[in-house]
Amino acid sequence: MPKTRIRTYRTELPRHHQPLSREEFTTAIICALPLEYDAVCLVFDEFWDEDGDPYGTAPGDINTYTTGRIGDQNVVLTLLQRMGKASAASAVVSMRLSYTGLRQAFLVGICGGVPNTQDRTEIMLGDVVISKMIVQYDFGKKYPDRFVRKYTTTEAQRSDIQGFVVMAETMRGRNKLRQQASKFLSRLQDNATEQECGAKYVYPGIAKDELFEPSYRHKHHESPSCICKECNELTSPVCDEALTASCNELGCNSRFLVQRARSINNKSREQNTNMPNGMRMPAIHVGSVASGDTVMKSGVDRDTIARKDGVIAFEMEAAGIWEEIPCLLVKGVSDYADSHKHSEWQHFAAATAAATMSALLMSYSEKEKTRLG
Repeated sequence: MPKTRIRTYRTELPRHHQPLSREEFTTAIICALPLEYDAVCLVFDEFWDEDGDPYGTAPGDINTYTTGRIGDQNVVLTLLQRMGKASAASAVVSMRLSYTGLRQAFLVGICGGVPNTQDRTEIMLGDVVISKMIVQYDFGKKYPDRFVRKYTTTEAQRSDIQGFVVMAETMRGRNKLRQQASKFLSRLQDNATEQECGAKYVYPGIAKDELFEPSYRHKHHESPSCICKECNELTSPVCDEALTASCNELGCNSRFLVQRARSINNKSREQNTNMPNGMRMPAIHVGSVASGDTVMKSGVDRDTIARKDGVIAFEMEAAGIWEEIPCLLVKGVSDYADSHKHSEWQHFAAATAAATMSALLMSYSEKEKTRLG
C-alpha cells in the first residue's frame, strides 16, 4: 500500500515566521549600487541571515543575497555585481535558479529625472518615479553619419503588485502612497541615526535643487586656459577636469538656472515651518522610464528623448530585468540627467525610493490580509 503524504499548511505557522526554504520567498529586491542597497537595508524590520546565510544558493548562482522581512513580507535582496542591463538580466536569471518561488521583483535605487514632463508636471530632486513602461532608448543601428533607434517598449508584466501602480496614477492613490512612504522615510532616517550615518539621509534642501537650461554646458567658465574656452557649440569638447568638477568649481552661472513653480512654493513652505531639514516626503510620479547602458548627462538629449517617448526618467538596469520577471521600478531622482549631474542628492533619493517600496509592500500585505480573511 502506498504511503500517504502529509502536507504542512503554512497558515499554521506564526505570522512573522522565518521561511523554511528558499522556495517560500515570492518577492525580490534588486539594487545596482551599494548606496541603494544600504538604503533598502535600513527599511528591513528583521534579517534572517544575521548568523550566516541559512538558505544557500543553487549550483551556478553567483549572486550574494540578503534575506529578511519588511512588514509582513519576506524578501530577498541582491546587489548587482555591475551596472547595466546585461548584468541585471544575468543576475535575475541566477536568482530564479535559487529562489524558484519568486513572483515579482522591485528594482530600487536612483535615477536621472526629466524636469518637465509632457503633461507639464515638474519633477524635482528627491521625487520618486514608479515605472509603467520601459523604453530601451539606446537600441538601434549605428551608421557612419547617424544612429537610428529601433523603437522598442516593454509593457509592465502582470504581477501581484501591479494593481497598486494603477492606483498610484490617481491623485488619491498617490496621496495615500506618499503619506505611507513619509512614515517609512522617517523610520529609515531614525534607523540611520542609530547607526551613526543619519546625516547621509537628511533632505539636502530646496536651495541645492538647481536646474540649468538644457543647452548651458558644464565647463570652465571663468577665464579658462583649457579647451573649455573653445566650447561654444553643443558638440564642442570640454576638458577632463570639467567632467568631474562641481558647478562651484567651474563657475556655472546662476543666471542660467530655470525658475520653477514647485521650487518657489517649497522654499516658501520651508521658510514658514519649523522643519529646516525638509523632512517631508517628496512627490511620487508614475510613467514611462528610459533604460539603457549609457549614463545620460546631456540636457538637450534628455529633453529630445523625453519629447519623443514621453519618458519621465533615465536609468540603466530595467531593460534587462523586465523580460525575466514581473518587475516594478521604484527610483528616487538624484539628478536631472544633464552635464551638471552630481552626487549630493544620491543618498536621500535612494532613501525616498526605499520608503516608497516599503509603502507598496505594506499596501500589498493589507490586500492579502483582506483576501485571506
